[in-house]
Amino acid sequence: MESPAVPVPLDPREQPILEQLLRTRDALLLLKQDKSSYIKSRDVLPLYEEVIGRVETLNSIRKERDRRLTYNRLDYVLDDCFQLISLLFLTVGRNNEAPATYSLATTVQRLLDHLQEAGFFSAKDLESIAKTLDNMREVLEHGKETHSPHLLILLESRIEQCQISLDNLHKSLELLAPDLVSLHETLVSILRSTSAANTRSKFSASEVLELQERLREIQIHTEDGKIVGSDGQVLSGQEVVKTLWDRCWRWTEIVLERKGQIDERFQEQYSRLLEIKNQLERLSMTQAWSLRETDLFQFQRKLDRIDEARVNGNFIDATGQAADLHAQRTLLYLIRRSYAYIYALLIASEPVSEALLPIYNQLQTLRRCLLEVKDSGGVSNARELYPYSMKLNSIDNMRVDGKFYIGNDIPEGQGSVNALLAECYEIAYELRAAVDEDKADRGD
Repeated sequence: MESPAVPVPLDPREQPILEQLLRTRDALLLLKQDKSSYIKSRDVLPLYEEVIGRVETLNSIRKERDRRLTYNRLDYVLDDCFQLISLLFLTVGRNNEAPATYSLATTVQRLLDHLQEAGFFSAKDLESIAKTLDNMREVLEHGKETHSPHLLILLESRIEQCQISLDNLHKSLELLAPDLVSLHETLVSILRSTSAANTRSKFSASEVLELQERLREIQIHTEDGKIVGSDGQVLSGQEVVKTLWDRCWRWTEIVLERKGQIDERFQEQYSRLLEIKNQLERLSMTQAWSLRETDLFQFQRKLDRIDEARVNGNFIDATGQAADLHAQRTLLYLIRRSYAYIYALLIASEPVSEALLPIYNQLQTLRRCLLEVKDSGGVSNARELYPYSMKLNSIDNMRVDGKFYIGNDIPEGQGSVNALLAECYEIAYELRAAVDEDKADRGD
């Protein structure tokens, strides 16, 4: 699981901590892999406390040393433990507690690093991340009384580093005149669409040619090679846009030339990344019904190791030779896209235990159906509401004293499920009331 280049702890006092964390990580992995029963909070919390105890001991050893010089195998194993605990907290529905934010913080940092490296992104990309960081800060603020300061300091530091990276990205977009923002976003979209076409199972030249045509249309709107506003003035930040346009055009030419075929020296890496991307894409489409958040750990680790194996940012072959531009951009696109899927899956995670997810998902579907009926004009008679009412009643009857039990357990997320049930009842009541009101108006 670790990179072979990671050194062992040099301080002999750290070795026992490493051995203890390895045992804890094994226990976390076993818990993750056990699909025979639902994961419960009582399974996770003792292991979480074990890790926090090891962190406290480690910090006391390292407090007088330069932390920048101490990153070794122990730190990698500790990161694994925190990643697993974070995903386990999500799995049991404790999304709004500090440990749950760890995995999201590391994924956000990966995304920001890649956006900085790529040099192209839109304001919309940054808006979502900014909102996510704000939400994470709220979670940490609420957790000050219940979680170890060692964990909170670690998470606050990670969020602050993410904020610094985000601020730097925002600054680069401030150069754009308001009239250029939409054009810039269009070019970012074209560049990404070209990369997507480049990795399809069946390459379509016509798809890329259509993107080239869109680029030509954009080029027509320049005067003497300069982009001007409605008042005829040259717009600020046009060099950024022009550089991005050139990059888009050059990339479409390269993709058309290569026709989706990557340098055979990097075929193995390409196949691995494409499979990861495709699996995450499938998960994103069936997330509500098939995702156990802990399953993301294997994808995170595979991506991290491939990403970290680059030399000076370059992918290298077996002989140490760097990839050409086509292979480099193709592989980086797959990594970035995969991290983006993981990010989307993490922020879409519901604060409901996996034990209650089947009920929660049924209610989500029922709510969507009721809203569609409402938006389409309602029902003509109360009889049309019977299927919805019967389903609501069957779910409601599963409660005992207002709680949903799974065996003898009361899983996390009761509030979310009950609130959704109440909302469904309210929509159904509104639809029924509309029918009664219509009858009264007609004098029936």
